[in-house]
Amino acid sequence: MTGSDLPTFWDAWTYGRDVEMVGDQADVLGFEVEATDGTIGTVEQATYGVGSSYLLADTGPWIFGGKVMLPAAIVSRVDHDARKVYIHRGRDEIKNAPSLADDTGSDSEYRNRLAEYYGMFRY
Repeated sequence: MTGSDLPTFWDAWTYGRDVEMVGDQADVLGFEVEATDGTIGTVEQATYGVGSSYLLADTGPWIFGGKVMLPAAIVSRVDHDARKVYIHRGRDEIKNAPSLADDTGSDSEYRNRLAEYYGMFRY
């Protein structure tokens, strides 16, 4: 995927056309989440609402406190045989994203901050 192929800031909460997240293919609970430079955790929750989709990943000991929200647009592909979801972001980008634990505003405020943050890292 090139920078021009990536969804824009406003599309952060929509899975890409090539990501198989419909029907039975959408069942990714428990799948490992692979960043561009290593595993970050496992999928604890996946949502599929139009314009509001995300993965919630349990990072275990990697990030103390343990959970990160990943906007649907950063999912690059799903390998159902290997039980892995691949994202086109690095571990440091994930680690430095606005934290769920730091969310003191409304859900939409947190989502806006998160979308803005990931929108800065266009490849």
